[in-house]
Amino acid sequence: MRYPWAQTGNYRTSYRQDTTIFATYWEQLSLWVLIAALLVLPRFLERSQMAVVDLIVIYAIAVLGLNITTGYAGLINIGQAAFMGVGAYTAALVAPYLPFWLTLPVGGLVAAVAGVIVGIPSLRIKHLYLAIATLAFQLIFEWIVGHSPALEQGGAIAMPRVTFLGYAVGFRNHHFFWYYVALVVLVLLAFAFRNLLRTRYGRALVAVRDNDRAADAMGMDPGRTKLFAFGLGAFYAGVAGALFAYWSRAVVIEDYMLSTSIELLAMAIVGGLGTFVGSFLGPAFLVLLDINVETLSEWIKSFGITPAGIDVASGLRPLVFGLVIVLFLIFEPRGLANWWRLLRSYFKNWPFKY
Repeated sequence: MRYPWAQTGNYRTSYRQDTTIFATYWEQLSLWVLIAALLVLPRFLERSQMAVVDLIVIYAIAVLGLNITTGYAGLINIGQAAFMGVGAYTAALVAPYLPFWLTLPVGGLVAAVAGVIVGIPSLRIKHLYLAIATLAFQLIFEWIVGHSPALEQGGAIAMPRVTFLGYAVGFRNHHFFWYYVALVVLVLLAFAFRNLLRTRYGRALVAVRDNDRAADAMGMDPGRTKLFAFGLGAFYAGVAGALFAYWSRAVVIEDYMLSTSIELLAMAIVGGLGTFVGSFLGPAFLVLLDINVETLSEWIKSFGITPAGIDVASGLRPLVFGLVIVLFLIFEPRGLANWWRLLRSYFKNWPFKY
């Protein structure tokens, strides 16, 4: 066709076109525009706002890994924060000896090994029983960190100061520097994630999720596929944990508790399980929701309704988060990614109605 950017409807006529990453030239253009906007974003934000954006980017990396394990492979994982913790503590232990750009993949690789070990029970159990197994790993991780003689002060380790191209990263440019580092890592891992779905390994994940016996009959190895899903998902979480350790300047066990695992799972559900764009929409929605809960709690305290000294945000946050998850599961189980799909389909045919 002469004008491929003006096409509408299902215009893929070959398997090669079906496996392309970008369906149209408009998708390629929109991606480059988005990356350019993200590159110049720090020029328009303050330091406190950049901290929020950094947190969204780091959580998006962890949710990408969770979507591989739970969204595409169908393996319920309630221990994603523990894999982040494995990567964070690995980074803290090797950071004095390696540059940060080597520490990040090392943390991811160690977390991937832990993910393969944790995924071994998935060879025999599934669904709720597998969820309990990952929950057990989360609790075991917390106990080991809190009682390990190699970790002082109950698992608190300060991260060394980072130097890049001979310049030390100071307090003034800390959030901006790690924003660009996390953004580069996110783009690379997101590109690998998108390419994975085009390969036979990515299609095997979906086949095992839908029916592992049928996948086995078609020549796939469900056991190897499940271990691959756990290992790759844990690798993403380990890299995110190492980034979070550098960003927060310390590794503290409270950042990788069960509540964080539930929060990451909530981000995947709200964004849309088994969707690529949902891995970004979910973290952004819940992180911004948390900020609004803090604002709402301050507004409630200004009226003098609650007694003095009561932390309203701590009590209001679980209520709001739980309510949001329940509402999404009832009214929009496909998450925010479905809203994005509907918005795209609307503008694809615009200004025509059909």
